[in-house]
Amino acid sequence: MELKEIMSYKSFAVVGNTIREDKTAKKIKDNLEYFEYTVYPVYKEIKSLNDIDGEIDVIDLCINPVLGLNFLKECNKPYKCVLIQPGAESDEIKEFLDSKSIPYLEGCALVGMSLFKGKLKYK
Repeated sequence: MELKEIMSYKSFAVVGNTIREDKTAKKIKDNLEYFEYTVYPVYKEIKSLNDIDGEIDVIDLCINPVLGLNFLKECNKPYKCVLIQPGAESDEIKEFLDSKSIPYLEGCALVGMSLFKGKLKYK
């Protein structure tokens, strides 16, 4: 799975603190919205991936790996892939995704938007 492919999807569930201005999840959420993606902010705003009304293409983990794994394990909704931000990765997450044959990439959505969408609005 390549970052360009991930950035071609339309809906992202951003799992992390999307409220605090100094958090990467907030910057990712704001930039995704700026580039007109459908964004579901999970953790502080939407409490569970299962509470999302629409379809999820990408789960973007921007959270402590232990919490990220919990969100993935409890998720009953279909999704296409997982983007694991730097600092959100763990062997347990990768093993879980491999065991379910779910594609994933360790990478950065901000880099993906910069490369494939244009200049970021929120840094």
